[in-house]
Amino acid sequence: MKNTALLIIDAQFDFCDPSGALFVPGAEKDVERIARLIALEGDKIGSIFVTLDTHRVLDIAHPLFWQDRNGNTVAPFTLITAAAVKDGKWTPRYHQEYVLHYLETLEAEGEFKHFIWPEHCLVGSRGAALDDTILHALLAWTHRTGRDYQAIVKGMNPLTEHFGVFKAQVPVADAPETALNHSFLTELEAFDRVLIAGEARSHCVATSINQILKYAPALVPKISVLTDCMSDVTNWGHLADPIFENAEAKGMTFLKASSIIL
Repeated sequence: MKNTALLIIDAQFDFCDPSGALFVPGAEKDVERIARLIALEGDKIGSIFVTLDTHRVLDIAHPLFWQDRNGNTVAPFTLITAAAVKDGKWTPRYHQEYVLHYLETLEAEGEFKHFIWPEHCLVGSRGAALDDTILHALLAWTHRTGRDYQAIVKGMNPLTEHFGVFKAQVPVADAPETALNHSFLTELEAFDRVLIAGEARSHCVATSINQILKYAPALVPKISVLTDCMSDVTNWGHLADPIFENAEAKGMTFLKASSIIL
């Protein structure tokens, strides 16, 4: 039997519950399908990893970090560019010199543009906790198999976005939690098969897959992306599409959880 791991990305209250701060439409059904997979095939899953997007209030991608020309807090879903900051349209309230360099680096490396999000997954909040459906599935799996799930926290450094599981968008100097997580990639490479599910397809899932393509090519043919266990932030699916097409061309498998037999 193949040694299989399940990686569940950011299946948290704020993304998966309709009352969450950054609800991803469809996520409430995704977690049900993930839970069903764990219930039906969990005995054949050797390890389950869950990532937890976790932020401070004063985060580079949260409104209070920024102001407009009149000193007003920037609204969620505002696009912030280096050019607009230089022009004075938007001003960071903290670490101004660093933030401009951050934006310039982000844009030069072709990463996702810098958008402001509603305050979400705040450290210690209900929003940062695992979705109840997923938590109950994990508890049942652990009690049945004697294998505990492993949690990986990302996003706590307020000076960089951390969409991908394996590395922040722009690593911060002397902040190892933002650097490429070689040890986790190596741990996953030891499995015969790695199933990937979670939220949101358009951002954290797509970025994680792109990081595997860049930094762990040996892992690519072992990955099975569960397409019916992830959804897009509304109107942002176009961000993921080219990444998924590239991944499939390089040998990554895309299928539905309902067709998985381990």
